[in-house]
Amino acid sequence: MNNLPEPVRVVQLPDGTHVYADQLPAAYTGPQVVHQHIHQAPPDRTVQRIALGSGVGAGAVAAGVYFGPLLIGALTAIAANLAFLAFLALVLGWGVHTVVKAVGGPEGTQAMKNVAKARRRGK
Repeated sequence: MNNLPEPVRVVQLPDGTHVYADQLPAAYTGPQVVHQHIHQAPPDRTVQRIALGSGVGAGAVAAGVYFGPLLIGALTAIAANLAFLAFLALVLGWGVHTVVKAVGGPEGTQAMKNVAKARRRGK
């Protein structure tokens, strides 16, 4: 009949004692060591791991946590300001060039030729 329970197995240990198979101790697998390199850490935690690994302490970790994003924000703001100033200089230069070109007309061209002739004559 298939509805009967399975008989419990008995095992004899090396010291001669008998034990039920379901009460055997688990096999020893050794210590579980997790080995992680510094470069495997997420980028925002690398400084903290270096600080803790070198024995610097919690002060350096707190400084890295606080000043890291602060430094990134400051550098981004400086870069944005420089980009805006470069754009402003470009627009102003284009505006001055356009105004000078528009105002200068044919009289300005003739005056420039006259100055060039006077220089060649040595006056």
